Amino acid sequence: MYYVPYNYSYQYPYYAMPSPMNSNERHSNDWFFPNQVKPINPFNSMPANTGRNILLKDYGPNPFVVNINETTKQNDTYRTAIWTGSHLQVTLMSINVGEDIGLEVHPDVDQFLRIEQGQGFVQMGQSKDDLNFERNAFDDSAIMIPAGTWHNVTNTGNIPLKLYSIYAPPNHPFGTVHETKAEAMTGERDHRDSDENNLVFGRTPDEWVQYTEYLVNEGLEDVKRGINALHILQEFILMGVLVGKGDSPERAYERVEEWERTGQSKLLQQSKNM
Repeated sequence: MYYVPYNYSYQYPYYAMPSPMNSNERHSNDWFFPNQVKPINPFNSMPANTGRNILLKDYGPNPFVVNINETTKQNDTYRTAIWTGSHLQVTLMSINVGEDIGLEVHPDVDQFLRIEQGQGFVQMGQSKDDLNFERNAFDDSAIMIPAGTWHNVTNTGNIPLKLYSIYAPPNHPFGTVHETKAEAMTGERDHRDSDENNLVFGRTPDEWVQYTEYLVNEGLEDVKRGINALHILQEFILMGVLVGKGDSPERAYERVEEWERTGQSKLLQQSKNM
């Protein structure tokens, strides 16, 4: 039988937590890697260190890693979207003492809440006049809310209630920030009353235009290089389809270019040479 000697610190093959340092060494919150070589981070939107405060903004739909506990506690707004994708959304929330999220229902959206600080009172039910499910919730409590269920959470503690919410599919526009509950209620009412703000897979039409700007710019560069219109249309319509399937614009561009470069798509090669 094999055993690990007492107090032996096993080093994982890919990463390890920092070992204790003496007072003369530089301390770091970063994780370190074998031979002190860190992997290159290709995603500019990812925080360099998940243990520190980060800029609170919407990092979706790019790959993203964050210390959700610390980031949730860092947030002081009623609601801030930190990641919005095609199929789910993560928002951070801070509820003041004695206040509540507000009674609401999401007909087509399942919701997950997790408390990271404070305590609250959870109410749910099939009707807003019959909230027959009631529970007390505390730090580390997880709350599952099925689509079509009326629900509310009230801060019953003496400190702000800090929690994060996962919506599937997304429930708010990309980049949503509501400083206060009153602002959130006004914004959601305006959103419901305005056809211009209808969401399509978590984004407004203008947000989709902004999101795909990378592809537009690449297409214009192809025009400047004199590439024929048929090839440009084939490539960028394909890229748009892939973005709709969940690729980022950058990944969609790389994928279609690879199809052409490697010969996976004979038709793309043919149209480029026309």
